[in-house]
Amino acid sequence: MKTMAIVGAGKVGQVFGRCFQQQNVFSVTQILNRTSASAQAARTFIGAGAALANWQELVAADVWMLAVGDDHISDVCNALSERGLINEHTIVFHCSGSKASNELAAAAATGAAVASVHPVRSFADPQAVAGHFSGTICSLEGDRRALDVLLPAMQAIGAQTVEISAESKLLYHAGSVFASNYLVSLMDVALRAYQSAGIPPELARAMAKPLARQSLENVFQLGAPAALTGPIARGDMTTVSRQQAVVSQWDQAAGELYQAFVTPTVELATRKHHSEK
Repeated sequence: MKTMAIVGAGKVGQVFGRCFQQQNVFSVTQILNRTSASAQAARTFIGAGAALANWQELVAADVWMLAVGDDHISDVCNALSERGLINEHTIVFHCSGSKASNELAAAAATGAAVASVHPVRSFADPQAVAGHFSGTICSLEGDRRALDVLLPAMQAIGAQTVEISAESKLLYHAGSVFASNYLVSLMDVALRAYQSAGIPPELARAMAKPLARQSLENVFQLGAPAALTGPIARGDMTTVSRQQAVVSQWDQAAGELYQAFVTPTVELATRKHHSEK
């Protein structure tokens, strides 16, 4: 079993580490975090590995997982290379959704095989994710030599894998941002609008919940065009114009957001009407 060292074992690193360890895919031997306390907490969660907070304590490993923030990937990789911890027999991968394996240029220069592995799901609750990881879709790109090891490793912990290109990584990640992060922001605007219209917070959530859930269900069952309802779908642009003005008066940023959705929603409505003919 190949040894694995983890640098930056936050939520994603901890979940991957625990899954790899429990399924006997990789043997987690080292966990390097910014502080001893966080490294020890990660070690407890994963159930294996030496908890480290000092670069000097690192030793070589077969596989390096860099689960650090996007802006630190290149620097961490450079540091590992400078310390002679990676070579032509090593696999180095990071877990960024937006950045590709070319961030690991310093590792590639030593002959190491490099890749990126990104799980498409929220890690807000690592305990829950680790307990129900099976079926999680993970995108991978990188060197064939790295993917020949990482694809079966991901599948062994229950992941559904898909290969993408380094060139498409940023656009792919934008899809995840729209589907997750911006969806949360949009729901926040909806709830604040209800409340500013005089609806108590609890009732506002009760009003928004079935609308949001049913709309999402319809998108995945029927497709986005068929799921679209409301004034634009009906062609009631007068209401849209009046509503946009009211929203802008209430909150300028929300008004700009409302306006930004008009054009793509008109285009979606056009596709809806064409499909219904």
